[in-house]
Amino acid sequence: MIVTYEDDYLRQLYEEGRCSDKKHRYQPDIVRRYQKAIRFLIGASSIEALWQIRSLSYEVLSGDKAGRSSVRVNDRYRIEFTVTRNEKEPILTICNVVELSNHYK
Repeated sequence: MIVTYEDDYLRQLYEEGRCSDKKHRYQPDIVRRYQKAIRFLIGASSIEALWQIRSLSYEVLSGDKAGRSSVRVNDRYRIEFTVTRNEKEPILTICNVVELSNHYK
């Protein structure tokens, strides 16, 4: 899959392991797990393949977050993203990572 990032700090967390702004600072373990989850998203052949990776706990969100999907970083954090299928190549899926959120806030 092709992964794009809605906010620059999400890209920095994945590529550099840290962000330049002070608002989005996470513990090293959260960053490591975030990077691992993004690698799973990049390596997946399709969205359906995410169902098979039980540690991700892939789910389609509902309610006020309808239209988004999520995978778990750990028991408190998740990555929320939108999915768009490319018409030219139906296998290709574009994931736009929306946020790294604390699930219980």
